[in-house]
Amino acid sequence: MHDEAKIYVRSGAGGDGMVAFHREKRVPKGGPSGGDGGKGGDVFLRVNPKIHTLRKFERQSHFIAKDGGRGGPRRKTGASAEPLYIDVPPGTWIQTDQGRALADLVTAGDSFCVAQGGRGGKGNIRFVNARRRSPRIAEKGEPGEALWLKLELRILADVGIVGLPNAGKSTLLSALSKARPTIADYPFTTLEPNLGVVYLGDQELVVADIPGLLEGAHLGVGLGHNFLRHLLRTRLLIHLIDGNAPNPVADFQLISAELALYSEELESKPRIIVLNKMDLRKDKDDWRQWEEQFVAAGHPILKISALNRQGIDALTQQLFFAYGELPAAADHRRTVIPEAMEHERQPKYTILRDSAGRYIVRGERIERAASMTYWEYEESVHRFQKILAGLGISAALIQSGVQVGDTVLIGDRELEWSE
Repeated sequence: MHDEAKIYVRSGAGGDGMVAFHREKRVPKGGPSGGDGGKGGDVFLRVNPKIHTLRKFERQSHFIAKDGGRGGPRRKTGASAEPLYIDVPPGTWIQTDQGRALADLVTAGDSFCVAQGGRGGKGNIRFVNARRRSPRIAEKGEPGEALWLKLELRILADVGIVGLPNAGKSTLLSALSKARPTIADYPFTTLEPNLGVVYLGDQELVVADIPGLLEGAHLGVGLGHNFLRHLLRTRLLIHLIDGNAPNPVADFQLISAELALYSEELESKPRIIVLNKMDLRKDKDDWRQWEEQFVAAGHPILKISALNRQGIDALTQQLFFAYGELPAAADHRRTVIPEAMEHERQPKYTILRDSAGRYIVRGERIERAASMTYWEYEESVHRFQKILAGLGISAALIQSGVQVGDTVLIGDRELEWSE
């Protein structure tokens, strides 16, 4: 994947000011005439719509702007250096290597100054005053700024398709649009997002097929962070579920939990729930059972076969209707998204013990995961246990002295601790 890069930038130093005195025939003692130095070159990142990846930064990672020219005699100011422009693709998120967000460049021509050139030094003409008529003093140019930057490319799409590996996302994208992503009957066919355009009359939507998410994606499992960040810009999600899987409801819960644990913004995005591969399910009673459970949980679903294009027209209609109901989109340019900063994504929780001896786990992310777990399914319970372990909560509880049979309270859910 070429959607991340780390680059070093340094703006130009300002040119040195000059100490000089006016000399010409019949003027043996002319006054000071040293000019100022020129300004150093700024460093800008600029959107170029012809670039689609950050691949070029594998070949070149250091970018240094030119220094300003030195001041000259006869009050001549040194030449200011031209700014250095570094072209990046639309959708580039810029932050320092410490994680401080700087800019979000989306539209063609957008630019952002990441390092300002140094100011030119003053020549001795600037230091003349009533008591100092012939100053032999000047300034050196101001040094430029130097820093490492981390660039992330986040796709610009209206709709994102999410689901477990091999749920049929690439096939669905192909059915909805004219995109031709790599498709095969095994997991991880898609290793980077694919884009397609879906049309309905004179309307169009850009849809992205996000690579299959694994359990623990919010912690980076299976390049999870790389994929999840692409969803931050989308405004609507198609949550695609393999209807031929042993337990589609549990699969739905797994992806929902990963989105919620990664960021509250993702959890709150509107979703269309789609059950795929209806042509493969032989037992139609199973379909009705899953559909009833989804509806009972407040999640109406659409049933399709992306491969045979069954239900695709209905999904397209629903897609444009749901998108049209969304509030007007905000301008993303230079918008800082706190959830995207690595240090703010780290799991936070506290463990307390009440007077009744219960262990109380508090934390927004883990409480959201608990509230989204289908406790009646053993698979869901096991997955929640893995989330506890992945976030370090299980180890912390053991360190706090929890024993088999003790009560652990997470949100409004009381659990009995077991091995």
